[in-house]
Amino acid sequence: FEVPYDHLVVGVGASVNTFGIPGVKEHCYFLKQISDAEALRKAIGNAFERANIPDMSLEERIRTLTFVIAGAGPTGVEFTAELRDFIEQDVPKYYPNLLPYIRIKLVEASDRVLMQFESSMQQKAVQDLLNRPQVEGLDENYTELLLKSAVDQVTSAEIRLKDGTVIPYGIAVWAAGIGPLPLTLSLRDQIGEEQQDEQARGRLVCDRWLRVKGAPGVMAIGDCSTIDGYALPATAQVASQQGSYLGRLFSKEAKWDEVLPELEVDKSENFIDGIRRKRYAKPFQFLNLGILAYTGGDNALAEIDVAGSKIQSTGSAGWFLWRSAYFSKQVSLRNQLMVMFDWVKTNIFGRDLTRY
Repeated sequence: FEVPYDHLVVGVGASVNTFGIPGVKEHCYFLKQISDAEALRKAIGNAFERANIPDMSLEERIRTLTFVIAGAGPTGVEFTAELRDFIEQDVPKYYPNLLPYIRIKLVEASDRVLMQFESSMQQKAVQDLLNRPQVEGLDENYTELLLKSAVDQVTSAEIRLKDGTVIPYGIAVWAAGIGPLPLTLSLRDQIGEEQQDEQARGRLVCDRWLRVKGAPGVMAIGDCSTIDGYALPATAQVASQQGSYLGRLFSKEAKWDEVLPELEVDKSENFIDGIRRKRYAKPFQFLNLGILAYTGGDNALAEIDVAGSKIQSTGSAGWFLWRSAYFSKQVSLRNQLMVMFDWVKTNIFGRDLTRY
């Protein structure tokens, strides 16, 4: 069916970028949609149940409980941190006999983790991720960080790196980047020449007012778009600010077909000394509020911009800022209370391992 529109805002986001590596789509879990999280949660529970079978060989038990995470950006690092928390806080209650066989391998193609952060913060993240476990039974080095280790192929039981290393695994999680959705690519092709920009990497090219070039009446926000000459990180705060920006312009009845969008002015202010007053929309300006990353064990990294100054925080203070930021971003008081209840419940009773 067709839906007519006056203005169209495209905010479809992005998909997982597998870089064409064989086997990634078929054998890896992703961290993009809610359904991905549900599938991964179930797979982790099943992995421990399978490894608990009495007659399983030592090699097979270690392989089943080997978790490989590809990509050491914020998503990969935070998942690794949360997985370590789960293993050290909850697994000893239910599967204490399996602790010696657990392995976590964080694989990164570059020579650094969390490239958005400064080097001192990156080193702190590595330190937190590789901390010796405080739980008896776990191998001291059960978490391993493999830098300069690009994935070459993924099979149902092994991951092959480009340096020839073969890693047997039970669960592989792909967190190595994002790419355009088929819908975004289709829109680019339909628009034509004005979207043929190699720097856009398949995203919709917009001007500074978020208007898609070559498509009158169409705007784009978030990971599916890029602003010509104004590179922005692919983060939620960018998309959130872009959405608020467009909302303000729509409420002021901006005239989008003009080179500089003119805004509606209050009639009482429309004329000054007989001269018609005009107001024009300012181009979108991103306000970087900072970046956060959880690194496990109630530790986090926080780099926050305040009045042009950068404030850095790590450890428990960083964790408090990290929790506070996500708590404040909840859309309602009801959601805030539910999130707070979940945190308290988890601290008291542990994580819910129910499989459904």
